[in-house]
Parts: sequence; C-alpha cells; structure tokens
Amino acid sequence: MTNPLSADMLARMDAYWRAANYLSVGQIYLRDNPLLREKLTLDHVKPRLLGHWGTTPGLNFIYVHLNRIINERDVDMIYVTGPGHGGPGLVANTYLEGTYSEFYPEIGQDDAGLTRLVRQFSWPGGIPSHVAPETPGSINEGGELGYSLMHAYGAAFDNPDLVVACVVGDGEAETGALATSWHSNKFLNPARDGAVLPILHLNGYKIASPTVLARISHDELDALFRGYGYKPYFVEGHDPATMHQKMAATLDTVMEEIAGIQARARSGETVERPAWPMIVLRSPKGWTGPKEVDGHPTEDSWRSHQVPLAKLAEIPEHLELLDTWLRSYKAEELFDATGKLLPHLAALAPVGERRMGANPHANGGLLLKDLKLPDFRDYALPVAAPGAVMGEATRAAGAFLRDVLTLNDDVQNFRVFGPDETQSNRLGDVFEVTDRVFMGDIIETDQQLSPDGRVMEVLSEHLCQGWLEGYLLTGRHGFFSCYEAFIHVVDSMFNQHAKWLDVAKTIGWRKPVASLNYLLTSHVWRQDHNGFSHQDPGFIDHAMNKKAGVVRVYLPPDANTLLSVVDHCLRSRDYINVIVAGKQPELQWLDMEAAAAHCAVGLGVWDWASTCGEEEPDAVVACAGDVPTMEALAAVALLREQFPDIRLRVVNVVDLMTLQAPSQHPHGISDDQFDAMFTADRPVIFVHHGYPALIHRLIYRRTNHHNFHVHGFQEEGTTTTPFDMAVLNQIDRFHVAKAVVDGVRRFAHDRARFADLVAAKLAEHTEYICANGEDMPEIRDWVWPG
Repeated sequence: MTNPLSADMLARMDAYWRAANYLSVGQIYLRDNPLLREKLTLDHVKPRLLGHWGTTPGLNFIYVHLNRIINERDVDMIYVTGPGHGGPGLVANTYLEGTYSEFYPEIGQDDAGLTRLVRQFSWPGGIPSHVAPETPGSINEGGELGYSLMHAYGAAFDNPDLVVACVVGDGEAETGALATSWHSNKFLNPARDGAVLPILHLNGYKIASPTVLARISHDELDALFRGYGYKPYFVEGHDPATMHQKMAATLDTVMEEIAGIQARARSGETVERPAWPMIVLRSPKGWTGPKEVDGHPTEDSWRSHQVPLAKLAEIPEHLELLDTWLRSYKAEELFDATGKLLPHLAALAPVGERRMGANPHANGGLLLKDLKLPDFRDYALPVAAPGAVMGEATRAAGAFLRDVLTLNDDVQNFRVFGPDETQSNRLGDVFEVTDRVFMGDIIETDQQLSPDGRVMEVLSEHLCQGWLEGYLLTGRHGFFSCYEAFIHVVDSMFNQHAKWLDVAKTIGWRKPVASLNYLLTSHVWRQDHNGFSHQDPGFIDHAMNKKAGVVRVYLPPDANTLLSVVDHCLRSRDYINVIVAGKQPELQWLDMEAAAAHCAVGLGVWDWASTCGEEEPDAVVACAGDVPTMEALAAVALLREQFPDIRLRVVNVVDLMTLQAPSQHPHGISDDQFDAMFTADRPVIFVHHGYPALIHRLIYRRTNHHNFHVHGFQEEGTTTTPFDMAVLNQIDRFHVAKAVVDGVRRFAHDRARFADLVAAKLAEHTEYICANGEDMPEIRDWVWPG
C-alpha cells in the first residue's frame, strides 16, 4: 500500500472533510451563529433536533476522495447513497462545491447563506433530513432503505462513460432488495454500459444494535463478495491520516481496474463477465463526533446513530459538549471572514458538470430525448364489427414495443423490464430484434440470451423496479410488465418513486423525466389455472392513493385500446402509468379509429351496445377492464333477449381517473358530463376489474353515487375455470343481469322469474365444470350477437 497523497494534499483533503463534517453537525443542531462567531447558547440551537449523524462522516469522507478521483482522471461520476438519512452530508458537500448555491441562490457562499443552510435542515418550510429531490446530485429518495445499488446499476446501463459510486449502508445491506442487488453485475456489459463502484460502508450499527455484515469475520465477508462475483478491497481503521492514504490508494487501484475492464471489452475482445472491484469501508460510526456522552461510549457506538447530544436544554453539559465538538473542526481554518470556504480548499472540488451535485445524469430530464415511436395505428387488429373477432391484446403491444426498440437502437435509451415473463406475457415479438441481457454463462441450448440484449429479466420485481427507476431518473425510457398479483412486491418502491416525482415537480431545476410505465397482465380474472395466490387486483387501489398529479390507471378493454394507451404512456412525463390488460385471446370491440377516440376521452357510451337511443335508460351498465367488459356485454345481450323493450346504456371506462370530480383529478369529467352519461337517478350496475370499494371512493361526490352497484373482486378465488372465477365474485353475466332487473322498478313482476333462470344457469354451470373441467360451450364460444 503506497501513500499517494502528498503532505499538502493530505492536509487539504482532511480540512475539506472537516468542513463537510462541520456543516453536517451544524445542520442537525444550529439555527443561527453557524461559524460560532459568538459564544454558543441555546438561542442558537434548534428546539427540535432531527437528523442522523452516525453515517454522515463516512459519506463525507468518501465524497472528498471521489472529488480527487474526478479531478485527476476527468471522470464522469454520480454519487448514490443508500444511507438516506446522510442527507446533511450530501447537502454540505454540494454546498462546498458551489452547486447548492447555484440551485438555491438565497443560500449563498457567505455567513448569511450559511445561516440559511443550517437553519433549513429538518425545519418547517425547509428541507427533509434525508436525501430527497431537493438535494442536488441525488437520484434516490432516502426515506426507505434497500434500493441504492439497483438504482446505481439502472443509471449505469447504456451510459458507457458514467461511473456510479454507490454507498451501501450496512443496515441497508440487511434488506432483501439490497441483498438481491449484488447480482446486478451479471447484467452489466462493460462494452456498452458504464461502471458501478459499490462501497459497502461498515460502521457497525443500526439504530440500537449491531449490523450483520459488521459482525462476521473478514474472511467470511471477503468470501461473500467474491461469491457474488466482485473483487473486494478493504479500507479499515480509525486514524484519519492513515485512512485518507488507504482510501486514496484503493480508489486509484479500483479506477485503474475499471478502466482496464472497459478497455478490454471495447477493444473487440470477447466480452466476458469481469470481477468488478468494490470497496468495503470500515470506519467508526459517528466518526469525529463525541467520544463519550453521559459516561457512555458514543463514537463507534449505536448511540451516535441519530443525535448524540439530544438534551441541550435539560443538561447544560450537553451544550458545552456540542460547543467543543463543533470547535474541534477548527472552522476558523476553513472559512474566511465572510463565511466562504478558503480558496485552496475550494479548489479541491471539481468544476462545472464534473461536480457530483451538478452532474446532468443526476437530473435526467436534462439529458432526456423523446422516443422515436412508430404509429400505433399500424398495429391495429382489424375489427369489422364489435365482438366478432378474437385477439390477444398484449401480443399486439409486443409488436409495437419490438419496433420501439428498433427505432431507438441507435441511441439505446429504451429497455423492457420484467420478472421472467416477457414471453409468457405475449410480448415475445421483442425477441425478434433483441435478446435478454445476461453476462453469466450461456450454453448452446439457451434462447434469446446474450450480453447485448435489451430485455431485462430477473425473477425479482425489486430489481426490475429499481433498475427501471435508475434508468428513468438518469434520462432514459422503459417499460415494465409483470403479473398483476405480484407487482405488490414493489408497493413501497412505488411509494418512494411517486413521492419523488411529486416533490420533483415543484423544484424548478428538476427537469421532467420519462414516466414509469407498468403493464400488469396475467391478471386476476385469468389466473384461474394458478389459483388464489395469483388472484389480486389491489395494486390499482394502492396506486390511486397517490396524488392526482403523479398517477394514472388505465383499463383498456381490448387490443386496439391497449395500443393507444401504451403509445400515450410512452410519450408522457413525470407520471406513474398503471395499465392492466389480459394476455389471453379475447373478443375485440373497437376498430382503431374508435379505440383512439375512446381512449382520448377516457370513457364513453358505447351506442352500438346500448338500447335506449336518445331516451333515458332504465339502467346503466358500466364496465372497466377486459373481462368485466365482456361479462357486462354478455349480460346486456341476455337482458335484450329476455326483455326486448329494456332501455340500457352501456358505458366503458378506460381511464379510471375520469370518474373522479375535476376538483380531485385533472382527468375527471364535469358533473354535467357525468350525469349525462350515468344519469342523475337511474341504477348503475358497474362491473369493475378490481375491488368494488375503489369505484365507490372515486364517485362519492357525484349526484347519483347512491345508485351505483359495483361488482368486482370479492377475494373469492381458487384453481377453477375462467368463467367460474367471474361467478365466484359475481361479476359474471348472470349476476350482473339479475342486478339490473332487481334495480329496474318496471320489471318488478319479472324478478322472481328471472332470478329462477339465473339460479338454474348458475347451477348448470357448476355441475358442468365439475363434470368436464372446463366452461360450458355457450360460455366458451359466446360472441356479441350484434
């Protein structure tokens, strides 16, 4: 191990680190007197102390060392931090490098700016205690642990000149999502992708107990990461001077290795999966903080995790300790009389876009290019008449996505993500132009597998989501298909991304990024073969809890509406689009012209299926979703047969947000439009793809909400036939038709007769499927009568 830092460089880097630590402590504790020009009093301290100190000095230590690497090697680098509550460190460093003041001019490089900087942290009207959209250089929300490494890899895909330094906290390393993320190296192609430098930061403790990886032996830890396919380097110790030299030498070594790996892969040699370097940094928790508080060890202890000195008003000695702690950094040697960082220290930061806080990859909208999209109308299924032909909606979408990949191959800014289900979900046409990417061993019997593929498949919804988020936030586009029931695995990741988008929209310097697009298929109504465990439509309820400015939910009833929706979603920005569409052969309802017009509005009356003409209907039959649409229309056909004079209006909903009042969502139709469609006083039988309560929640402000009778998933399921799934949850044609008759007064005398007919048909159905194992021919072969 050499000592690459000269005495002068060592002294300056240590001083820069002290400055970052000083500002970090200041943000947690101070609201005034940021450079201690006056004697520290309680008036200078925040009344509520919020924040996390323990991880921050390690993050600051890494940051100053990465600055040296960027300067000396002209590296294009961003900094992803897993310990999200290290927010004060990221704010401090972006302030020291000048980025923060450029984005927030009111927080200048002077004493007044420093006062605003420290006061705003965890302060009403200020900034959060964790890494957030407000933090320059950040691409991940620090409110939840486990996603840093997958975000880092997502950022590196198709970014050949980018190095993503990713700090993984040892508490974060205990999460399942992060444990899986180490396998991302099997998908990173050094010939065309950037590099990820994982830095596992072992400081020993979580909130109140030791971390797992900090308490296993060096040999076991080394073997673990070699087993993951990495080449680990260890930087361990307490003494700052020694640690600076170790870290500098190690970074020089790993950067040379990364450059060598990429040079070999890009020279025309056969691309093989390399053992990428990583660093294990073992440093004290709360490094440079109080050694002891109230007779208890604090530095290198769990007690430094959050606020080591928490009782400043109650215990005067704590205020004195804080004063001593702050003065130990010798701010007078770091800042001039005006409060500005001294020039010889400021010179350590990179300049312009090489600063990690100013790197455009961390503000991906700056780099985003529009996708080149084919005309979705060219992929239309011919529909001469509603309900006369069968088709597979997602197969049509697959052909469209295939050509999206082709049209954007020159810029390589679009990938398809999914957990091992691209072919199963009928998107297999994409394999005509690309493969699944894989850097592991490939044998001759493998299909559609290569290092150059643009389909990302791994049996982890976490990884697919995290890769896609990192890819989108650094300025690219993507599409994520998944079984509907198992998208719940990423519920909390969805939450964090939605919150990120919501806040980012309010920050002027954050530019719009491509939307996160989900296609949820193999859905609840056609998981009859897999059974109850695979039957859950609740993700759309989860999505609808988010703010109207962020989330969209689409339920296209057939292939042509799906094509229109997918095209729209790929063009959109700063949304999370949830599309639910089945992959099985189903009846097709709308030709492309009608489908595009229907999707543009989001809902509408299907006059061809209605029987009321210009008159007020006896009832409205509404539907949202492909199977619910088919069952609703089958119910209408049955009612027309049994009650020739019945007046029905059929309404189909593609965009669920249109049901909300305009005050709740920008897609919501006006009350007058709603009443014209659903009436002000007639029964509405609504056949919904998901849980019934969602529709009631969306329309509770509408005039006629009390007359809505919603049929949807009632948490009834098993391994059974497709139609029986509908029967079990009463969205089938017989239950829906009976609900209409029960709701129309003028058919009161016919209710008993019709109820007997429905009961007989349902009994016949049950007897038939139990004897034959499939649905009755009249169900299987049903078509719209026209």
